[in-house]
Amino acid sequence: MSTADSLGFWDLPEPEIDENTEKKWLPIPKVAVTIPFGYEHTDTSIAILHPIKEELDALEKAKLHLRQYSYREVAMWLTKTTGRYISHIGLDKRIKNERKRKKQAETKRQWAKRYKEALEAAEKLETQRVGAYKTEDRI
Repeated sequence: MSTADSLGFWDLPEPEIDENTEKKWLPIPKVAVTIPFGYEHTDTSIAILHPIKEELDALEKAKLHLRQYSYREVAMWLTKTTGRYISHIGLDKRIKNERKRKKQAETKRQWAKRYKEALEAAEKLETQRVGAYKTEDRI
């Protein structure tokens, strides 16, 4: 059996995605030599990478495929679907990095919310105390 004959095995069924929500992909700064999957150089600026909508949409579908299939299978599907190669290791690194950043952002949002609540509580206590007066040096 040749390699071309076995490629049919990599046809993964389409995951369920809410097609009503249109994602707007943003340009990113180039920070490394390697251009990430889903982005490309343009002639206008070498310091900014512009998104390739089809590749990034396929990557979002690939994330859903990872619930049922291995990284190798999903990377093969992604390569076949988009025409741009991505290894299973590259896909794994990309997914892990996105999860890490998402978790960090959520943690910092939680901290900001708690700090805001604590600041409001402190200001409320300061104004309700006996002999309270206003000072300009408070934050």
